[in-house]
Amino acid sequence: MTSPRVIHPLHQPDVAIATRRVFVRDLTLPVLIGVHRHEQDGRQRVRLNLDMEVLEGDEISQDRLSDVVCYEEIVSAVRDIVAAGHINLVETLAELTAAKCLEDHRVMKVRVRVEKLDVFADAASVGVEIERVNTR
Repeated sequence: MTSPRVIHPLHQPDVAIATRRVFVRDLTLPVLIGVHRHEQDGRQRVRLNLDMEVLEGDEISQDRLSDVVCYEEIVSAVRDIVAAGHINLVETLAELTAAKCLEDHRVMKVRVRVEKLDVFADAASVGVEIERVNTR
């Protein structure tokens, strides 16, 4: 005789993970970027878009900047990356930007889009978009 098969309910976590999206849209900066000779001597307009999935803390926000991921600090960090010198690839700029965002342990995931705006007269932009996850 076979014993009846027991079906266990799917375990659901007691508390859902609360997240918020912090984003920067259409940050346009003059950047020394590119591998071609004509790109070595002058800045190009580059547009960046950042979308961060941020873990909300256990504490209830007391309306303090210290309780949130500050987009002003993120924009400042991107400006610092750009100011540090010539970058060959949009992929490199995207990776550096993503890594900077993920330094904050609350940022669980980041999507970075980098677009060069003046490469082709018949295209609005060219570029790359990456998504990275915090492994800490």
